[in-house]
Amino acid sequence: MRDIKQPWINAGYTLFALQGPGALKVEVLARTVGKSKSSFYHHFADMEIFISCLLEHHLIRAAAIVEQERSCKNVIPELLEVLIDAKLDLLFNRQLRVNRHIREFAACFQKASAESAEAILDIWAKELGLSEHPRFAMMLMTLSMENFYLQITEETLTYEWLETFIRQLKQMVNEIA
Repeated sequence: MRDIKQPWINAGYTLFALQGPGALKVEVLARTVGKSKSSFYHHFADMEIFISCLLEHHLIRAAAIVEQERSCKNVIPELLEVLIDAKLDLLFNRQLRVNRHIREFAACFQKASAESAEAILDIWAKELGLSEHPRFAMMLMTLSMENFYLQITEETLTYEWLETFIRQLKQMVNEIA
């Protein structure tokens, strides 16, 4: 049954990531997957159930990304390459953050972000020269992630932009030190 639902999930995931929850319309989804609107309701009953499926799908994808992040030995280039490969997922997470006034979105964002932060904290601290100050590194990561999600778009989320973002953070830490 999951395979039958997957085209709907993929289409919804992309729409949500690129345009936000307001873009999730049954008619648009049906046109995107080439199925009837009644097919959507057969599989999901309503939009609330569909969105729950999208959030579950996101957490599964986020867990897979966390595993890749854990295997990174450095931020540049390894982590940045993982992030670029996960561009759609980051944009989905951005929409969760922007719409965190919705309880389910806030919970999903928090879970996905916390696991990622834990996975990369050591290489993050090392990259910024903060290995001896893990608490400060975590606080800076939290602030940086907020800033990151405010800035990213489908167009700006590139390897070059990410590298510049990290280098600017590193410069800021060096100047403070």
